[in-house]
Amino acid sequence: MYVVLSVFAIFVLLMASEIGWRRHWLKGEFGRKFVHILVGSFVAFWPFYMSWNTIRALSLAFLVVVVFSQKFKVFKAVHSVQRPTFGEICFALVVGGLTFVTHSKGIYAASLLQMSLADGLAAVVGVQYGHGNTYRILSHAKSVVGTLTFMAVSALIFACFAAFGVGGNLPTLHEAIAGVVGAAMLENIGLFGLDNLLVPLFVGLLLTNW
Repeated sequence: MYVVLSVFAIFVLLMASEIGWRRHWLKGEFGRKFVHILVGSFVAFWPFYMSWNTIRALSLAFLVVVVFSQKFKVFKAVHSVQRPTFGEICFALVVGGLTFVTHSKGIYAASLLQMSLADGLAAVVGVQYGHGNTYRILSHAKSVVGTLTFMAVSALIFACFAAFGVGGNLPTLHEAIAGVVGAAMLENIGLFGLDNLLVPLFVGLLLTNW
């Protein structure tokens, strides 16, 4: 029952974003990241009411849907980015991939939120306020304000992890700082959407080994 409701909820979010995109209610980076943030944040809490095997199966199903959608341009809001990217594919892969890194529900949630919230909000803020403070990594434009936004949200997620004792051991201040900086570095160098895969896996491994 929960699986059906979850899949239906994601379908509703995708359709809502597509309608918003076609009617120009959602535009630009915010329109694309609208799905990224909402769906990613929703999926982050799947382990609290789904089995790991179910999540893995849904991850494979999402991968098929993403490839199909890219080929036939079904969800234009999701695929609206103009540069070459594997972001949506990495998104689908990491949903299941994280289940092999940790079996802690809290660590899974914290790791996936780094992708959905930290990365998503960084992109929105960077596009809006990043003019005049940009820098380039392998010809890809990044912004100081976007990176700072990522680090601020990432730090908040780590702080919540520590406050609630997710996964057992509490990180020290130095470990938390290393986690934030490491995630931000991977977000910067994870070009072509690879950060969607690298950042959650890094955070998952880090939190699991604390």
